[in-house]
Amino acid sequence: MSLPRIAAWCARRRRLVLALWAAVLVGGILSAPALFERLSDDTGSVDGSESSRASELLRTAAPSGDTIAAVLDGRPAEEMRPEVDRLATELQALPGVASVATPWAGGDESLVATDGEAVAIAVTFEPTPAGEDAVDDAAALLRDADVPRAVVGGGPLQDDEMEEQAGSDLARAEIISMPIALVLLVVLFGGVVAAGIPVLVALLGVAATLGALLLATVVADVSVYAVNVVTMLGLGLAVDYGLLLVSRFREEKATGADDDTVLRRTFATAGRTVAFSGLTVAAALAGLLVFPDDFLRSMGLAGMAVVLLDLVAALTLVPALLAVWGRRIGPARARAADGGFARLARRVRRRPLPVVVVVSGLLLLAATPFLGVRFADPDARSLPESSASRQLAELADERFAAAADVDPVTAVVPSSLSAAETADWTERLRALDGVREVSVRSSVPGLTVVDVVPAGGSQGAVALRLVDDVRALDGPAGVLVTGDAAELADYQEALGDRLPWMLAVIAGATTVLLFLFTGSLVVPLKALALGALSLGASFGALVWVFQDGHLGALVGTEALGSLASTTPVIVLAIAFGLSMDYEVFLLGRIAEEHRRTGDSDLAVERGLQQTGRIVTAAAALIVVVFAGFVAGGFSPIKQIGLGLALAVVVDATLVRMLLLPAVMTLMGRRNWWAPAPLRRLHERLGLSEEPPTAPTVVEAAEPDRVPAPV
Repeated sequence: MSLPRIAAWCARRRRLVLALWAAVLVGGILSAPALFERLSDDTGSVDGSESSRASELLRTAAPSGDTIAAVLDGRPAEEMRPEVDRLATELQALPGVASVATPWAGGDESLVATDGEAVAIAVTFEPTPAGEDAVDDAAALLRDADVPRAVVGGGPLQDDEMEEQAGSDLARAEIISMPIALVLLVVLFGGVVAAGIPVLVALLGVAATLGALLLATVVADVSVYAVNVVTMLGLGLAVDYGLLLVSRFREEKATGADDDTVLRRTFATAGRTVAFSGLTVAAALAGLLVFPDDFLRSMGLAGMAVVLLDLVAALTLVPALLAVWGRRIGPARARAADGGFARLARRVRRRPLPVVVVVSGLLLLAATPFLGVRFADPDARSLPESSASRQLAELADERFAAAADVDPVTAVVPSSLSAAETADWTERLRALDGVREVSVRSSVPGLTVVDVVPAGGSQGAVALRLVDDVRALDGPAGVLVTGDAAELADYQEALGDRLPWMLAVIAGATTVLLFLFTGSLVVPLKALALGALSLGASFGALVWVFQDGHLGALVGTEALGSLASTTPVIVLAIAFGLSMDYEVFLLGRIAEEHRRTGDSDLAVERGLQQTGRIVTAAAALIVVVFAGFVAGGFSPIKQIGLGLALAVVVDATLVRMLLLPAVMTLMGRRNWWAPAPLRRLHERLGLSEEPPTAPTVVEAAEPDRVPAPV
């Protein structure tokens, strides 16, 4: 069944369609509490890696529970000793607590601040359900300590804070973005009814995806952070699709055709564009499925689900809503056929080569900071300043021994070495560059475990180099290396190994879909090149802002020294999909004009004129959605939000308005080239769907006004 027939059917059965989508909305809302209970917070791990195998050996031989910490501040350490001793006694009496470390229980001087005005306490729990249950009770005791200031966090408390922050960021983003998006749509359409349709599509698409994610948790782990990505992407795309369809509906309505013809024309043109756009975005997100990490796979599945459900909502719900409210939506006003975007296209066409050189050079220059990118897993600094775990980490860095909070590079030998062999092994480890301290763990049955504390941070350049050096050292048979730095190194290696497969999936699917959409083999290759340029500029900006700290105050961040390992991969998948989204918006109209006139230059000019306003409006709306997430407090989500917002801005302005017409001008008729067999295949498939009757061109009644949307 063709898209116009589907739209007509949904319009005739509008009560049934609206009732079904109302049920979806209710089901999505009701499924949300159950979904959040079943989400996973695991990130950045790869089953079967060397670090995971070593960690499993340690867990099996000597199971250990979580650890939380507290800093008691505001008095000299000796004055706080009675209170610390009381807390240690009460904590040790809690069921599930394995040990309590204080400066006087174990004699660890590093638990006293260097200025002598603060004391640290570490509580380790048993690896049992009782230990998990004891965390909150222990934290409550520490927070109620009789001292001027008690800061409690780390371990499972930090994980909880990250989950809560992700949830609050999601709510904040919706509160910020949706009212602004609605106002912009009202201004664009001049009425609440037309503006409300894209918003309804967005809300229903996200609700449907929440239900789909709940079903997905039955067979796979779904990350808690996937919900943020789903909302971010779902709101943006649904608004885009609704905007495109309603805009084309208003334009077709201005021709004076009857309601049925207007609806069929809308979905034969803009509906086809939306369908290909959704499939292209979903194909880009499918690239995340090649990774061995459950976190990235769940991001891919969640993203694909929301895109496809947004697509279904746009193609079924919108025609039903138009059948109900269509008479209350006014036609597009007469606009100039020769407007600002057409004039821009002609200016670009006069000097296409300089435009390509200058704009490409600027984008490549913007990408250069990414050459110095460094990666790390999110830590306490990813949380806002109000977070207890972040305050605890900052206190440890500023006022306690430098090595106190550094996770070691741990070498695990799957056998018990003799004293002489252990001494020889530790001496060779101590001789490596960047080693601060080496110690041998006692009482690990059947294993020899050596902790090598690196200079600097747990995942800094020194620690990562030390992982390679320990693995390269001629050590005991079967030695495995684990620890934070080793896990990061293994994760980055896994990402690097699968990245070519991701790129192949994205490039292959995009090429096929854009060929089916346009009948050209040149257009997809050009789209891939232009998408890479806008992505590079976005990646460079992320490094410049988050890693190096430039203009960080504008987005509420400091120089973190690194990006989250998964940020570029997620931004790559989503931003490339959105890039193709705007590519399809513009190419749909250009291809339509080319089939009508046979003149490639004229097709570019008219296509840009007809879609320039809609692409600009769609970009502005989706940037508003992404900016809502930049306003949050969790750094990895802020990084994704800013990266996507910048990619959209660059793509909708420099790329679509300047680079694309310049490149298409240089290519001329070669834009539409395809080998003869592929050309015949495209013709046989009959994918060049046209409206039942060609729309009448609306001539200029107000020549100095902005051109009409699609």
